[in-house]
Amino acid sequence: MTAGSSSEAAQGLVAFSSPDFRKYQTARLAVIVGAEAQTVAVAWQVYAMTHRALDLGFTGLALFLPGLLFLLPAGHVADRFDRRNIILLCYSLQMVCTGALLAIALSGMHRVMLIYAVLFLIGTGRSFSGPASSALVPHLVPEDHFVNAVTWGAAIFQFANIAGPALGGLLFTLPPMGWAGPLAGAGIVYIFTLSMQVVYLTQVGRITVRLGRMEHRAASLEVILAGFRFVSRAPILLGSLSLDLFVVLLGGAVALMPIFAEEILHTGPRGLGMLRAAPAVGALMMSVALARFPLRRGAGRKLFWGVAVFGAMTIVFGVSRNLTLSLAALAVGGAADMVSVVIRNSVLQLATPAEMRGRVSAVNSFFLGGSNELGEFESGLTAQWMGAVRATIAGGIGSLMVTGIWAWWFPGLRRADELTSDSLRKSTEQKPAETAR
Repeated sequence: MTAGSSSEAAQGLVAFSSPDFRKYQTARLAVIVGAEAQTVAVAWQVYAMTHRALDLGFTGLALFLPGLLFLLPAGHVADRFDRRNIILLCYSLQMVCTGALLAIALSGMHRVMLIYAVLFLIGTGRSFSGPASSALVPHLVPEDHFVNAVTWGAAIFQFANIAGPALGGLLFTLPPMGWAGPLAGAGIVYIFTLSMQVVYLTQVGRITVRLGRMEHRAASLEVILAGFRFVSRAPILLGSLSLDLFVVLLGGAVALMPIFAEEILHTGPRGLGMLRAAPAVGALMMSVALARFPLRRGAGRKLFWGVAVFGAMTIVFGVSRNLTLSLAALAVGGAADMVSVVIRNSVLQLATPAEMRGRVSAVNSFFLGGSNELGEFESGLTAQWMGAVRATIAGGIGSLMVTGIWAWWFPGLRRADELTSDSLRKSTEQKPAETAR
């Protein structure tokens, strides 16, 4: 390897030169692997209890509702209190919830409402930890390393999304052995998730950055709603967040994967793990490529092309009856979605003042939760009405329609060029006095 290529490779890893970033990403890797494994176990457990697509949709709704209920206070809390301490408290709650899922599995109860109640508490923790985590990341690296940090954060997230579902499917199907026999199935998955949560809390506890209060004003309606006002007055932010909301709301087929695995592709729990992991495989490959060859110009156009490919691959997945084709469609869709993820996350943080990142991140969490958890409910509802295949195809078509409408409706987003703080903050078209209110 030449000196030039070595230097370029080192530049691609520049975010990892910050010790706190390394600790935080190690923690994220562990906890996301555990959470994704847990998601597979919960989905299979719920479907085994009821065999209804609608009940799978309710799991997404249970996770989404807390984000809607606690949206405003979560953003204010992230700006008002130390973000690291908020994260530690919220993930302590996650451990309690996983312990409750373990108790339900070991008891042999078939009461799906108890699982929904635990998922609601998990969603409550996420609604507060999400804005705090998102707003913390820009403080872990220098600003000129931030896009690289976003890219690697996305890569780690996607790697965890590969390992987590695969491990969840594998652990769920392990045969009963010795003293661990009663834990077979969902129980062993929940034990694994608990161990990953311990790693997370340990690593986050070692982060040295202490931000304290970013927002010193007491809670008021004006202060709490500042994030919404900022987003509504920044077309590039409003366009990127709402595009993700509607595209994934319509095109996401995650909640229906147990149905595809069981009734259409006939692959069982291990096949479910493969299907859940496939989008992350494509996304991981794309994120590594973006770390090596970062997005420099034409960010807006690349965002819309990525979203369009995602919608098209959703249609291919819906019509497929072959496991290999289904996995390929999900992987390509995941790679395309990764382009939009890096662009959206960079826009979100670089275009937002530090003292408002918690509240703006809370708005983003609302859009993200709407696109993911509420999207799962929408998928379950439409699948109950028209069947899983037709619902998935219709969702992909809807995603393509939204992409075209948004490209016309938000020309500033379509014309966005460089992912730099100066360029993106100019594009928000706000006066400094407006952001300080």
